[in-house]
Amino acid sequence: MLNEQRDPLFGLIKSLSKSEKRQFKLYVGRLGVNTDAKFITLFILMDKMKIYDDKFLYAAQIVKRQQLSNLKAHLYKQILISLRLNPLHQQKRIQLREQLDFATILYHKGLYKQSLKILEKAKTSALESEEKNIAYQIIEFEKNIESQYVTRNLKNRARQLASQAQDLSEMNVLTSKLSNLSIELYAIILHSGYVKNDEEFKEITRYFFNRLPDVDFYKLGFMEKLWYYKSHLWYSLLVQDFLSSFKYANKWVDLFYESTKMIEINPVFFIKGNQYLFESLFFLKHKSKFKTSLHKMESVIDTSISINDNVSSLLFLCVYQNKLNLHFLDGSFEKGILIIPEILNGIKKHNFKIDQHHIMVLYYKIACMYFGVENYELCILYLEKIINNKNLKIREDLMCFSRVLSVVAHYDSGQDYKIDSQLKSTYKFLIKMNELQQVQKEMIRFLRSLVNMYPNELKQAFKTLHAQLLIYEKDPYEKRAFLYLDIISWLESKIQNRSISSIIKEKSQYLIR
Repeated sequence: MLNEQRDPLFGLIKSLSKSEKRQFKLYVGRLGVNTDAKFITLFILMDKMKIYDDKFLYAAQIVKRQQLSNLKAHLYKQILISLRLNPLHQQKRIQLREQLDFATILYHKGLYKQSLKILEKAKTSALESEEKNIAYQIIEFEKNIESQYVTRNLKNRARQLASQAQDLSEMNVLTSKLSNLSIELYAIILHSGYVKNDEEFKEITRYFFNRLPDVDFYKLGFMEKLWYYKSHLWYSLLVQDFLSSFKYANKWVDLFYESTKMIEINPVFFIKGNQYLFESLFFLKHKSKFKTSLHKMESVIDTSISINDNVSSLLFLCVYQNKLNLHFLDGSFEKGILIIPEILNGIKKHNFKIDQHHIMVLYYKIACMYFGVENYELCILYLEKIINNKNLKIREDLMCFSRVLSVVAHYDSGQDYKIDSQLKSTYKFLIKMNELQQVQKEMIRFLRSLVNMYPNELKQAFKTLHAQLLIYEKDPYEKRAFLYLDIISWLESKIQNRSISSIIKEKSQYLIR
């Protein structure tokens, strides 16, 4: 995998489907002179390679060693051209740019009216598709042609173009401000997670409202509304206002259901909006809405979206993360572990397109699922994949709770000889990452005390910790611990001598239906 990531050409070739490879060979073979071209030989060699190896290519002696990088660059370009011609990749944005290219060619040939005719059609299509950046480029091109007085159009044509350009420019600036705010908030939540205290809450709130542009909501188009909702969603998630995050995620998704053609044009945004809707519903424990929303998205996906590689990997993440979450809400861990092989196959299939952060999130959920069926060995195995991942630089909270759950799993599995070292390393990590909150403090303190505790003292110790943690369950800054690890249910299972799955199943009967 590391070698694949290191060489872009190898990664691109390995991402090609059989039909795409066949089309590439047809594309380069359209002229007889390409039959024995060196870049074709390079393509065939790299396609056969299981793991990228420079030495293998040097030994093939297709070209001199110093010429290989140029040959690879040429092959890379030819593959992209072939993919661009593939009907599967002819989505709206590419089609619009293609029309802009055609209009440019006609303009340079002096065929101005033909060029303007193509531009007018492309502009209409761009505005209908909410592709305002491309629409603005088209209008600027139209102004360039009109400014040469070659068409002798009336004055109102110039006023019309100037007015359109002004409106689009203002909308594009607004979209840029909202999208900048959204991505900045996303970066904060990936790196630091939720706010941890009043000081952080005030800082994020000030940061958000200072950067949120003034808008006349009723004048906003589809994309401006989308970015407006996204910005508010990220702010809501950061401050752990899950009711508000549900509100804006729901508005985001409804925006697509109200304009279904945008689902096909922007499937990624549609899937992402649903992902955050599911996440908000999971945090709110609204089981029935969760189920119906997941079913609705899957049915729409089947009928309204052309599945490309990017959409396929996003769908895999969205669907399987939330299938696992549904089992967490139900406490149906036994059913949940049945889909783990599908998830692992999916990770292998989409490995080249999914970042490490999302893979680690899946591993954490898998670990929790195994914890729920008391398979502590496999739980620890998947937690160690996260803990030992030296390249994971984001989501400090994910790393923290992986370590805490690992300590609990070691205790439940009876691996007492490892608990001391586990506690020390976890405590050091939490201190270093500035993540040590009251829930973690109480858990670490409790687990440390277990080493010197007599068996007949255990139940009372569990009851004491349970009472202490219940205080934090509703705390706005401490409750996030219970989103990652249902410590309360674990303690209740120990107190009542029942499985954690039976405790959660019982609680699920009282969730919002």
